[in-house]
Amino acid sequence: MANRGARHARTEDTENTINYVQCDGLAVMKMVKHCHEESSNMDLAQGALLGLVVDKCLEITNCFPFPKSGDETMDDETYQLTVMRHLRRVNVDHLHVGWYQSSDVGNSLSLALLESQYHYQTSIEESVVVVYDTQKSSRGFLCLKAYRLTPQAIQMYKDSDFTPEAFRTLKVGYESLFAEIPIVIKNSPLTNIMMSELNELLPEDKGHNFLDLGTASVLENHMRSLIERVDELYQESVRYNKYQQVVFKQDTEKHRALAKLAAENAVRTSKGEPTVPEEEVIKQFRPMPVPARLTATITSGQINTHAQHIAQFCSQSLAKLFITEALQNAKETKEIK
Repeated sequence: MANRGARHARTEDTENTINYVQCDGLAVMKMVKHCHEESSNMDLAQGALLGLVVDKCLEITNCFPFPKSGDETMDDETYQLTVMRHLRRVNVDHLHVGWYQSSDVGNSLSLALLESQYHYQTSIEESVVVVYDTQKSSRGFLCLKAYRLTPQAIQMYKDSDFTPEAFRTLKVGYESLFAEIPIVIKNSPLTNIMMSELNELLPEDKGHNFLDLGTASVLENHMRSLIERVDELYQESVRYNKYQQVVFKQDTEKHRALAKLAAENAVRTSKGEPTVPEEEVIKQFRPMPVPARLTATITSGQINTHAQHIAQFCSQSLAKLFITEALQNAKETKEIK
């Protein structure tokens, strides 16, 4: 996983010290190329982000992919250190500032992502995780987002306490696990000039692809993933309800046994016999382990992410529809004249 390159965790608390992320166009293109290459093989693309921190801005100037997990001939940590050492020799930014990961239809939030970012953020305070959605981007919607763990989520993971009481004490919910950091893509003036020249060379009949309305597949995949996450959340709620039923049944039996013991002790007291302590009854009922709520919280976060993506996607599609309708009406009016 991505925490293969993370250093040992520090003990001090991690604060949110980054206001926004500035990413070079070259680094974005490298991430996009790697993610699309791995998505064709149905693999998860991951890599390291290199750059530096300037005031409250995290500048990402370069990146490189992690070796595939199936390659046993290469040590992951040695590979990363070797790459960064070579980059340093050629005077390229080599400071490790985070990692990136590919995503498919918003399915990025997971336990593995939370664990990896925890190790990164507690060892590299300013680190971020950049998530690139390959399917949405291939349909013309660039989906590149940066996330950091909130201080409450870091404290919860540090304590390894995922009970409902811990969530309530730290005030952690699905909406407060990760904090999204704005991303700004910056290109050099020469790159902007080249893009302008390429735009002028684009044939006229190819210039309206951004109005393509064939986006039903993306929306369908979002809905399918949303339904799957809702089913998972329902299963988690069923497990928790069963736990509550078992605890209620155990408490009822314990109170009944204590009441019976109190009546028997009253009889023993009247006869002058020693009473039986309540601890003898209480220790017969072992407390039930509280199920962890982290999985349910992550699933709720996935549902929230899918809902936000669907709302944004539908609004963009509606805008395309109205623009296309206006162009079509203008074209028909011109043909009538």
